[in-house]
Amino acid sequence: MKSFFIGNTEVKTPIIQGGMGIGISLSGLASAVANEGGIGVISCAGLGLLYSEEKGDYAQKCIRGLEEEIRKARQKTNGIIGVNIMGVLSNYADMVCTAIREKADIIFSGAGLPLDLPSYLTQGSSTKLIPIVSSARAAKIICDKWQKNYAYLPDAIVVEGPKAGGHLGFKKAQLKDENYALESLVPQVLTTISAYKDIKNIPVIAAGGISTGKDIARFFKLGASAVQLGSIFVTTWECDAAQAFKDVYLHAKSTDIIIIESPVGMPGRAINGEFLRRVEKGLEKPACCPLHCIKTCDYTQSPYCIMAALYNAAIGHMTKGYAFAGSNAYLAEKIRSVKEVIHTLKKDFFSASHCLA
Repeated sequence: MKSFFIGNTEVKTPIIQGGMGIGISLSGLASAVANEGGIGVISCAGLGLLYSEEKGDYAQKCIRGLEEEIRKARQKTNGIIGVNIMGVLSNYADMVCTAIREKADIIFSGAGLPLDLPSYLTQGSSTKLIPIVSSARAAKIICDKWQKNYAYLPDAIVVEGPKAGGHLGFKKAQLKDENYALESLVPQVLTTISAYKDIKNIPVIAAGGISTGKDIARFFKLGASAVQLGSIFVTTWECDAAQAFKDVYLHAKSTDIIIIESPVGMPGRAINGEFLRRVEKGLEKPACCPLHCIKTCDYTQSPYCIMAALYNAAIGHMTKGYAFAGSNAYLAEKIRSVKEVIHTLKKDFFSASHCLA
């Protein structure tokens, strides 16, 4: 695997650990991936629940939580630490400003087009900005808007395909349509960003359903500079989730991984279980909304509170929540170290690269 550059930052291992909330990828997992030369990513979704003992309201607790997680990660690694910030979060601006103030190396932003993200950069800030898109059209809109309004282009672009875990930027009908497969999207985005090559080099990072070194080799051959993986890091010792959450992955079969309708207003991929079966029966409808954490969520129309469900799952209360997961999450067989996961990916990558050469 070749290193690549995001701006002036060299990423020695071209593997990005996807941001997973709530509480799945925090400083523990992110620092472990960064120590292996990749990019570790802290998810800021729902941090106010994880830092409930802090002073202030939910928004203030989220700020304090992100400050703490970035600082904890810095104590454990000298590597590259990113923060994943969903555009649908009601405290999006707070989280972006906090990440920049705490000198996070990178902000990854998806779940909506982050059209104003560069506006938050402060003089002298070094944080790189990487949008997550699901189409070449979205990549072009972001590049054009950023260039016109802020004289700034993305430092890289993550292209997330329909096999990813969690919220998906596709309609249900598109999820199995080969025209929307990641193998189709990556070349399309590469063609789109080639229009800006004289201004800035914008690496493309492939994401969604990637779980083996052979997968990585395939997307590198298509022109991707790096890959983003999430599910494969859940079943590691360093993952910040409770063991009960990891066990759901270890026990899952391919038929357990389903598409759900999220209260956020997007389809999502998750592992089926008791909680989701209760949701289907209409038994988890929220009586109120104390957090107002998602811009697009109307609790009166919502079948359940997604923040509460994901928080419960992260701390191991699986009857009160569920696990988001990528399409290949069922392949997990045992708990491994992050070092072992990345070593295996590299070994399989080199074997596959010789076959594809």
